[in-house]
Amino acid sequence: MGLRMDNIHAPTVASGPNSTQTNGDGREKLSLPELIAQKDRVWSELSALGSVLDSHGVNMSTPLTTFDGYPRPDLDIAQIRTTRARIIPLKNDYKDLMARIEKAMHEHWENAAAAPPQPPAPAAVSTSQPAAQTAEATRNSRVALEAPFAKVNSVVASSPAATAGLKPGDKITRFGDVDWMNHDKLSKVAQTVQQNEGVAITVKIIRPAATGAAEQRLEVQLMPRHNWGGRGMLGCHLLPL
Repeated sequence: MGLRMDNIHAPTVASGPNSTQTNGDGREKLSLPELIAQKDRVWSELSALGSVLDSHGVNMSTPLTTFDGYPRPDLDIAQIRTTRARIIPLKNDYKDLMARIEKAMHEHWENAAAAPPQPPAPAAVSTSQPAAQTAEATRNSRVALEAPFAKVNSVVASSPAATAGLKPGDKITRFGDVDWMNHDKLSKVAQTVQQNEGVAITVKIIRPAATGAAEQRLEVQLMPRHNWGGRGMLGCHLLPL
């Protein structure tokens, strides 16, 4: 019959070192390229852990017990709890890194605007390594600030979402004016949909890579509407990340 477990939903904190040792004051010393690189590492680990939960058919809030309080026999409870426990601090790390990247980018543009114009360098002079790193940080900054905040869980055939080209697994980085900083648990997405019936909304997504390929960053036009033959105005189910 099994043992009843009252605290089964409490995450199990794994022992041992974390992959993101630099935090708090230590991050103040990191350059913008270093912050972006650390953000990418954290996101990669979050994606891998999310895949673990997906493989069990659960998310961060799926109940792990039966209606009468016993562990669900169809789930690997220990692995799910350990995975959830790792995801929680990583999400906090990710939010902290994104806030620091945004602050660093604002400072970068303010300094660039205040600096006097520089004469063009001779064509024969090669770009120094620090200058190349700054240029790379500038190119990556806008992409870094567009962090995914929702995932497309399912798409109904012939729906507005399907017509726009959304697919299950797509991760949304921007939905109109809504992004990772202001989505408010996706409530702003719902508000944007209600305010734009019959109007195309620009949606930016990251599409997972096929085996051996790089992930794709795409932009689609999604027009919310009623009377398309299904429920809601989109025809897709979104999950917060």
